[in-house]
Amino acid sequence: MLRRRTERGAKLAQAFQQRWRFGIVDGKIAMLTIMPEPLPALPAPVAAYINSTNGCDLRALLSTFADDALVNDQLQDYWGKVAIAEWAARDIIGVRLTMYVVNVLEHYEHVVVTAHIEGDYDKRGLPDPLALTFHFSPRGDEIVQLIILRNHAGI
Repeated sequence: MLRRRTERGAKLAQAFQQRWRFGIVDGKIAMLTIMPEPLPALPAPVAAYINSTNGCDLRALLSTFADDALVNDQLQDYWGKVAIAEWAARDIIGVRLTMYVVNVLEHYEHVVVTAHIEGDYDKRGLPDPLALTFHFSPRGDEIVQLIILRNHAGI
């Protein structure tokens, strides 16, 4: 995911994610192709969560959650915006996490997003790409629950 800090770039990031393909010859980059891919259709709070994560925008990220929301990440619960803010500042914004959406499934009122994850976190022992599955429960324009699990299938 390419991140741009301009207003124009922010608008582009909301509509597209980018796939980069490199051609290597003799250990050097001989070709680079950047292909924009539209994001799948997502409910507004889920799209806002992904955009704010990729934009490293803590305030926008927190605005996607209900005041009494639950996030469960790595089998740890974070209840309410204060706990979610601490988690997001440390584990999302603090490590400059980015999400590349590879699959979206709507099941009843839930949205399951599988994404390849990048960032400045400790990658020792983790697969490349790291695939996580985000189980969103949106209500209206807010997320009331988010459960994040490692996807061992690596979709």
